[in-house]
Amino acid sequence: MISQGNFLYRPLEIRSYKGHAVRFKSLCHRLGFVFEMTTISAPSEPHRAVRWWLICVAALIALMVLVGGATRLTESGLSIVEWKPVTGTVPPLSEAAWAEAFEAYKKIPQYRELNSGMSLSEFKTIFWWEWSHRLLGRFIGVAYLLPFLFFLWRGGLSGELKRRLWLLFALGGLQGAVGWWMVASGLTARVEVSQYRLATHLLLALLIFAGIVWTVRRLKERPQIAAPARLRFTSALLLVVTFVQIYFGALVAGLRAGRAYNTWPEIDGAFIPAAERLWFETPWWRNMFDNVLTVQFEHRMTAYALFVLALLHAIDAVGSRAGAAASGALWLFAAVSVQAVLGVLTLLNQVPIGLALTHQAVAIVVLTLAVMQVERLASRQSAQAQPRVVPVSQPG
Repeated sequence: MISQGNFLYRPLEIRSYKGHAVRFKSLCHRLGFVFEMTTISAPSEPHRAVRWWLICVAALIALMVLVGGATRLTESGLSIVEWKPVTGTVPPLSEAAWAEAFEAYKKIPQYRELNSGMSLSEFKTIFWWEWSHRLLGRFIGVAYLLPFLFFLWRGGLSGELKRRLWLLFALGGLQGAVGWWMVASGLTARVEVSQYRLATHLLLALLIFAGIVWTVRRLKERPQIAAPARLRFTSALLLVVTFVQIYFGALVAGLRAGRAYNTWPEIDGAFIPAAERLWFETPWWRNMFDNVLTVQFEHRMTAYALFVLALLHAIDAVGSRAGAAASGALWLFAAVSVQAVLGVLTLLNQVPIGLALTHQAVAIVVLTLAVMQVERLASRQSAQAQPRVVPVSQPG
């Protein structure tokens, strides 16, 4: 059908009538039409199943992070003192097995120094948290690998997509090793896991999560958004600062720093504490990871920076009339604002588990929106070029 607006024709149909192709083109020229090339989205149907599979895996990782947070808040992470990737799937099923697991826990410093006198019933509570966390990790591995192998067997995945999915799978395997590396740090000389390793474990989990969110977004064709370069830069900066803030938050959790200095906006009696209390350890940089006051202070300051940056990015996106990027920036700023309020409430109430987990959940929302905003503004490769016919009198 020919109209005075943009006319798209099906190349395969025209090629099937080779004898009429030249006459068709001549007719279009006489009617005032010319041929040019335009980008038409390739069908997204083959990737719909892949997208839903990855969305489910991302949801499982978010749940895993929250269960891990609950495991930390309930001091349950050291209740299982050995790593058995296969047989560890089965929990103790008899009283003798429970007694054996409890005796193993009694041998580590956490029991002797913090939980001496704990009953078997109390031990079972913390055991179930850690066992659930590990079981969910195993389930995520299976939920990722089996569908991935099916999609590889069926074909249809591009080389770039296959490389990205293999990389995510490798990071998932590394995450399991990092998890045990973290637990092992609390089995001999400490009563809790190392805050360094805890932060690494959380950051790697959310790096995998962010990679999946990015991949899901890239599997659906979207038009390129015309936006100033500074918007792309500030969106990327927001994502980096979000990861930094999550890392500092993990250090706060690892040091139980949220249970100290429970005032706001002052910390240790001032908005900016005395330098001699912030930097008394040597070398100076250890304060950023080991000093409870410094770790909480840097977590607060990064939160302020993230809030201001999200606000400026939203104002710029709206002022630039960046379309979907403007609404994305506003949603991101709203999530950062909610997260800031939750952070203050969690601190003032000395980290109750409900508020703390809500704070962690909204952090995942902020990260998701930050990744989506960067992807939304990132450059896109041209889709498959197909012919398009437009009137001469109209711009292409």
